[in-house]
Amino acid sequence: MSKNWLRIGVLGAAKITPDALIQPAAASERVEVVAIAARDPGRARAFAAEHGIAQVDDDYAALVGNPDIDAVYNPLPATLHAEWTLAALECGKHVLCEKPFAANATEAERMVAAAKESGLVLLEAFHCRYHPMADRILEVIASGALGDLRLLEAAFCIAIEDPQDIRHDLSLGGGATMDMGCYPLHWCRTAARIEPEVLHAEAHEAPAGIDVSMTAELRFPGEVRCRVHCSMAADVGFQAFLQVTGSEGELRADNPLAPHFGNRLRVRIGEKETSQMVEGRTTYDHQLEAFAAAVLDGEQQPTGGQDGVANMRVIDAIYRAAGMQPRG
Repeated sequence: MSKNWLRIGVLGAAKITPDALIQPAAASERVEVVAIAARDPGRARAFAAEHGIAQVDDDYAALVGNPDIDAVYNPLPATLHAEWTLAALECGKHVLCEKPFAANATEAERMVAAAKESGLVLLEAFHCRYHPMADRILEVIASGALGDLRLLEAAFCIAIEDPQDIRHDLSLGGGATMDMGCYPLHWCRTAARIEPEVLHAEAHEAPAGIDVSMTAELRFPGEVRCRVHCSMAADVGFQAFLQVTGSEGELRADNPLAPHFGNRLRVRIGEKETSQMVEGRTTYDHQLEAFAAAVLDGEQQPTGGQDGVANMRVIDAIYRAAGMQPRG
């Protein structure tokens, strides 16, 4: 692009948007949030007034077609990601799409094909991948200090008690694996740098047809085992970690999800153990900076469309292994 700043429009008035976009953009010299549209125009106007967004468009179609924006942030429910990401790409807009990338891998593939054909940037908003903690984890693994990888374990659990929450709504792509499990799965895939095979999965299913919790056993090439767990049960305690065990040692990352709220990275090699907190700005600050660099500078980023497709393929396989159907 010829200019050195990025104008973004927002689809919906999602709760995540202030943290994920509004605040990082306010601190950025390269990004401005200039427009919003929501199903409820009144809610869009209230959100715009609260957060200083200049323009309120009539509906989603008007937002993606708005000539005053260069890119779209899509935090809509997962079952709407493909529809409105494709619409935005068709209108010549770059897209930062929230996780999970789509309702299923087939939709994700369509999104990536459209982005490739248009030459536009499409990133999945796995914000934690852009924090220095993620880079440090990969540095330790790449150094070979852990030896040959043997086992990866990861979990993300947090109580979602409100039955009206969209994560309890099957029609909107709800379920623990979609909303929480996509994270530990992504951490393990990122650490292994190769795609896994799903061996077994077991879900605790609610009457509404969504998975309240899921445990999956996977295997990476080279007989590297992997276990991921997620839960949004009302009585579950918060848990977010990645543990990588090798032939020579192990690494444990506590809170790789939101390390700006506190984290701990412990590495044990033989008898020697080190522990550190990895400094950084918010994961969302780093993510927005990366998105701007992708659009304005042409930089390749790690959560591009193909990575999104790969994550959705494993999510679909986990659902099938648990005797459930993929979303959508």
